Formats: sequence, structure tokens, C-alpha cells
Amino acid sequence: MAIRGHRATSRGIVVGIFSVIVALAVVLAIVYSVDRNGSPSPAANPSAANPSAKAKECAGKLIDQTFKNGAVWSMCWSIDPYAGLVLSHISFGPAGGHDPIPIISTMSLGQLQVPYDTGLRETADITSQGFGGRDLQSISTAECTGTIHSAYVPNYGDGKIGGGQNRPVLCTQVDDTGLAFRSNHGGTVVAGQGQSLVVSTISKVGWYEYVDQYSFTDEGMIAPELGATGTLSPSDYTTDPAQGSPLGPGDTDRAASHTHNAVWKVHWDLGGSGALRALEYNAAFNGKQGPKSPEIDGEYTTLTRETKRDLADRRWWEVENPGRRNADGHPISYEIDLGATDSYATGATTPVTDGPDYDVAFTQYKSCEQFASFNRDPGCPGGVDQYVSDHQQLTDVVSWVAVGFHHVPRDEDQAPMEVHWQGFSMMPRDLSAQRPDPPKGYASDNGRAPG
Repeated sequence: MAIRGHRATSRGIVVGIFSVIVALAVVLAIVYSVDRNGSPSPAANPSAANPSAKAKECAGKLIDQTFKNGAVWSMCWSIDPYAGLVLSHISFGPAGGHDPIPIISTMSLGQLQVPYDTGLRETADITSQGFGGRDLQSISTAECTGTIHSAYVPNYGDGKIGGGQNRPVLCTQVDDTGLAFRSNHGGTVVAGQGQSLVVSTISKVGWYEYVDQYSFTDEGMIAPELGATGTLSPSDYTTDPAQGSPLGPGDTDRAASHTHNAVWKVHWDLGGSGALRALEYNAAFNGKQGPKSPEIDGEYTTLTRETKRDLADRRWWEVENPGRRNADGHPISYEIDLGATDSYATGATTPVTDGPDYDVAFTQYKSCEQFASFNRDPGCPGGVDQYVSDHQQLTDVVSWVAVGFHHVPRDEDQAPMEVHWQGFSMMPRDLSAQRPDPPKGYASDNGRAPG
């Protein structure tokens, strides 16, 4: 409402001021939403909060899962000719009716290199052959006990040549994860079971068949994993006992040992807006002896520019949105944890050393930087080594997470071999001010407990 000079009546002034206040309230409600527990949360992504809008955004390929505790994961899925399964617009609504929070823009495999210990062969399975196209396998209830989803899959590339078929390729299922929490306080026991949404595809590359899998738990954890099965390559045998294991009678047929070097690409969208930053946490003994044990000091280092990092004891990484805070005033973030990994130099042009080339790398998002090595976009040749070389400032963060598995064949691998897994996890850190679904009697626990 406009107020026209000195002729405005007192009533008009009041109405005008009221209108301005209402407008400001609407803007504030949109920019800074508040969840049901009073915790400030990032501004809701309209498509994440509206299932029909999200379905449209996903072009019909929407995964939306609500767990028993009320937590919700929502995401789009698609198939890339080379990367295979790509998950995008990933959002998480914590239990308790909290608004969905954008977490990740896109996530997929960025490379899979398999060098053999003999030094005679190394494959770059993602960029040379791909996990999509004809190599993406059709699945049935033999592989998937949940829901099977179909998609049009081109036989070659984008399908302009060679056509394609609509095939069942994606499996989604909800698994029980076992005991999630337990507390015995004053003789009263509370406990709960957890659940996980598991999303997967299967691709056949050479003799190996790979399960490209992502798990999303009801507490907000994300676990990318790669499972390898199929059969051992009959072309890769050796007579050197230091480079292979005997299979079959005697010691003559030695299957060559090899490493599965998987790299995942995670383009973050934590909070949906605002500059992000990457941090590294390190903890080490400080040389002091306490009354009961040695002291350990831990500290964060902000990684302001593109970098490659190596794994060490008590080291992990974090992607944080400093502009979005929970009700305790702590910035929301996700923690990147590597479990078991056999680190390896991931590029064919990188000298193999005693240590890894990198375990985690952080780069500034650039659309042409698609794969971790042997990048297929001529606008950005090379891979992570080249991406970090100009040391751009990090605000739109991409994580490249490398996890290796050194496979020393065993008799039981014949045949087909049992699935062996490699992967890592990403855990919410301060996404909410306390446990989002506290059991009875624990809702007020925030900070130091009495006694």
C-alpha cells in the first residue's frame, strides 16, 4: 500500500506499516524457515518440499522414501553412458517433521581404474567402456528384493546412433540396519532399530560385474559403495609368486593380483544456497601425560583452495555451510570418513610411489570437469591432478573420494566370486541441534547432562 505524502490519514499509515511488516515476515519465512523443534534450518528447496514439483524436476525419475521414524530422503536418478547411475537433487528431511534440506547436487562414480600387479595391464573402466549403455545390466527379482525401476537406455552414447531399449535397471529397497541406539537411564531402557534406503545398479565390464550402490540411512548418513563380482580374467595369470595366487591344483595357475581403484565425485549443495567450505580435521598426541592417559589435541584446518589430501590416523574431512546454522548456532556440515582402503596412484601418468596420489581431493565446481582421470570433455583435459593445478578458491565444492581394494585372488573366487565391497561414508554433523527423533524423556537433552 502506498502512503501519499502528508495527506495520508493515521489509519492509512497504520495499514501501510502493517502491510510492510507482513511482507517482511513472508520474506523472512521463505529465506529462513524454522523446523518444528524451533531449529533454524536452511531455506526449503521448493521442489524438495513439494513431491509433485520434485517429480517434475526429476523428469519422472524420482526416488522418495519415508522411514518409520519419519525421516525422508528424496532424489532424482538417471543413467549416464559412462558414469552409469547418477543421483541428483538429493535432499534429506530429518525425523520429527523437519523441512527437507538440500544435501548434494550430483553424485556418481568418477572413475574406476584396475591396474594389475604384473604391470602389464590397467583399465579405466568408467571413461573407456562405461557403466551405462549395453554394459548396464537388466535386473530381476534374483538381484533385487525391493522395487525395480526401468529406464530407456541407449545402446551407445546418447542413443542418436544405435537406438536403445526401455529396460529394468535400478533397484531400490529398504533394509533394516539393526540396533540404532540404546540407553539405560535410571533403570529405564530405550532402544530403536534403524533403516536404510539402498539404491543400486549392476554393470558388466569385461569379466567383472560391478554393483554401483548407495545407502541412505534414516539418521542422514550416506554410504557409496562398489561391489565386485563376476569371474576372474582368464587373460591375467602370472608365473611370479609375488604377483599372483595359485588357483586350481598345484602352483602353476596363478591369477594376478590387482587393485580396484574407485573414485566417487560428489558435487555438494549443502543448505541449498551460500558459499561452502572444506575442512580437514586432525588429532594427534600433544606429548603431555594426563593422570589417566596421554593427551590428544584436535583441530580443524580450512582448505581454502583446491587441493589433494592423504589419509592419516584420526583424520577426516568436512564440507560445511557457514551461512546455515542449527539452533545451537553451529554451522551445518557433512563429515567424510574413509574406512578400509588400499591407497594407490590413480592416474596412469602419475608415478607410483609408496604413498597414495590422493585419498580425497577438493575442487571448485566446473561443468567440464566430469571424471577423475582421462576426462572425456576436451575443455578440461586430464583429471584431478590438472583440476587442482590452478588452486582456485573453494566456494562451490566438489569432493573426489578415492577408495582402493587390493584383490589377491583366492580359490573361493571361482566362480562366480562372492561380492567384495569398497566404499566410504558421509555423516551429518550438526545438521540439527540434537537428535532429531529423541525417545521419551530425552527431548530436553542438549548440552551437558545433569549429574
